This record gives sequence, C-alpha cells and structure tokens, in this order.
Amino acid sequence: MKTLSILGSTGSIGTQTLDIVRKSAGEFKVCAISGGSNVRLLEEQAREFKPEIVCVGKEELKNDLETSLKDTGIKVVSGKEGLTEVAAHKDADVTVTAIVGMMGIMPTIEAINAGKDIALANKETLVTAGHIIMPLAKEKGVSILPVDSEHSAVFQCIQGEKQDQIHKLIITASGGPFRGFTKEALKSVSLEDALKHPNWFMGKKITIDSATMVNKGLEVIEARWLYDITVDNIQVVVHPQSIVHSMVEFDDGAIKAQLGVPDMRHPIQYALYYPDRYDLELERLDFYKVSSLDFEEPDMEVFEGLKMAYDSSKKGGNMPVIFNAANEFAVAKFLSGEIRFVEIYELIKKAMADVAFIDDPDIEQVLATEKAVYEMLGTKS
Repeated sequence: MKTLSILGSTGSIGTQTLDIVRKSAGEFKVCAISGGSNVRLLEEQAREFKPEIVCVGKEELKNDLETSLKDTGIKVVSGKEGLTEVAAHKDADVTVTAIVGMMGIMPTIEAINAGKDIALANKETLVTAGHIIMPLAKEKGVSILPVDSEHSAVFQCIQGEKQDQIHKLIITASGGPFRGFTKEALKSVSLEDALKHPNWFMGKKITIDSATMVNKGLEVIEARWLYDITVDNIQVVVHPQSIVHSMVEFDDGAIKAQLGVPDMRHPIQYALYYPDRYDLELERLDFYKVSSLDFEEPDMEVFEGLKMAYDSSKKGGNMPVIFNAANEFAVAKFLSGEIRFVEIYELIKKAMADVAFIDDPDIEQVLATEKAVYEMLGTKS
C-alpha cells in the first residue's frame, strides 16, 4: 500500500487522483489533502478518505471547515504553512502536487526535503525552479514522476532506453479551441470560446493556457528539466485527436510513441502505480474507431506564447519565471473580463522586456521575480 498526500485535491487532477484511489480497492491510503476555497468538497473528501490532516487555502475559511469536521478528529490547517504540512506529511510515500501556479514551488521543495517521491502535475515548479528542484531531488534520492499526459508519455517511452541515445522529444498539442485561427480572428474571441477545449476536461487557468498554447510552451520548459535535454531538441507537433500523447526519437531515427484515449486518469494512474501497471477498468483505445491521426506544425506567429516560451528557456536565468508569472497575471485578468484574449500575449511580452534579468536565481530571487512581474504589470495594466 502507498500512502498519498494530495495538494489540490478539489481541482481537476486532484479529484481524478481520488477517483483512482477509490477504484484501487485498498492499494492507496490518503493521509493529507489540501484545497483552495471549496469547503464543501473538502469536507466530502475528508469524510470519504479520512486523512489525518486537511488544509484549506484561505485562513478565513479554516473555522468553517473545522466546524464541519469537528466530529471526525481530522486536523484542519490553512495557508502556506498548512500547505507545507500537508506536502511533507510524515506518513506520505508520494506527494501529488496538483495545485496551479507558483505557490506549488515551496511545498514541493519541503516534500522533497522530507524524502517524498513527487507525482508532479504542477508545471510551474519546474518551469520556474527546475534548476533548483532537479538537483535537490537527485541529492535526496527522490523520484519526480510526471503526471501531465505528455510528460507521462515521454517517461513511458524512455523506459529501458539510454539517456544519451535520445535525439529528440516530440510533444503533441491538441491545438485547442482556436486551432487554425488567424491573428485577426483571435482578436474577437470570447472567454466562453476559450474555455471550450475540444478534448480535455481541465481547470479554467489550464484551459486558457491551452487556448493560447502557452501551456505547451510551459511543457517544453518542463521537459527540458525532467529529461535533461535542450529545448532545441524538443519539438511541438499539433495533433488534434489527442490520441498520441507524445513521442521520443532516438539517435538511430526510431520513434516510440505512447497512445491512449484522452483521459487524465491514465497518466495519474501510471505515476501512482509506477513501476507497476494495473487495470482499473478505464476506457481503452479502440483502433477500429480511430478514423485518422493527423499532425501539423504549430503556428508560432499566431500563437506567440509558444515562441516566447522557447525564447525564455533559451535565455535562461529568471526569464522563464518572468514568462510564467506574466502569463498567470494575464490569464487572471482575462478570466475576470479585464483584458482581451490577445492581450495575454502583449502582457507577457511587456514583462519579458521590462523586468530585470537574473542569470542564476536562487529560490528567493525566483519568488521576488514573480512579485516584480505582478507589480510592474499591475501598474501598467
């Protein structure tokens, strides 16, 4: 039996992780969970899975959750300190990091320091602090198990292969709801349009990132750290069916691909059970029903976020932090109706041009860069 701590249990990845626990017939135990502000769902999850500790994101909601769970004996905590307590829980074998944003960095570091393997669904951790996280994980003997479908696919493809014989990673992208759009057409898209992902069910922030293709850029930077490969050897290919989740090309020209139905429970399951595989009766791919597999080159002139991600990774230092923080700021503004879709790109460009560059940032400088981006864009938005 593996014991899990789940950061972000009320979100898309978190709820699907708990669904796998539910289907696993006792293979997993949940010792700690955290959520944002959904007190009702946190209470339901706590009563079903009986963790020792529950963290609610907002301090003002702590009393409400404590009152709701007073008959259970479950400890209720809140805020950053509570999140850290959940991440590094003494009983956890694996910490699932499924919270969105840079707030996932410090709890992940604490979990690694506590010797927990990481099932990683938080892109920002490696995008902004990969130069810190990966050496630390190696030092502590901790495994970083990718949960994203694309990175899980690469991880599965390289099992049994030699690292120095990997020529190229091929990361697939659905193209999102605006695949084939022109720059002019993007100027008039609505929030409702942007939230209609053709294949995947995800949270709002990640769905918008998919629509801008910033999400794919973040995955490129993340893959650079996960697989110790330069971004020049990472190729993005648009694959609208989302059946091929990613591929690896080796030095001899052979390519291995991982295929499956677009269901995030498959890569979550692989990370949790690794190195074993179990049948949890999830949907399987039926090739008789697959009419075609199409592949296209991404349009980086229209979907500028992808190009900016490559540029930020090549520049290095704190530039990926600037890119990521600016995107977080811009997406929040778009979701609240304060800016248009195309202005997301404009705000990222502004931040990358104007925020001070740091060549080799430590964790304090990473977090300070995020703050600087928010302050600069906040005064100019």
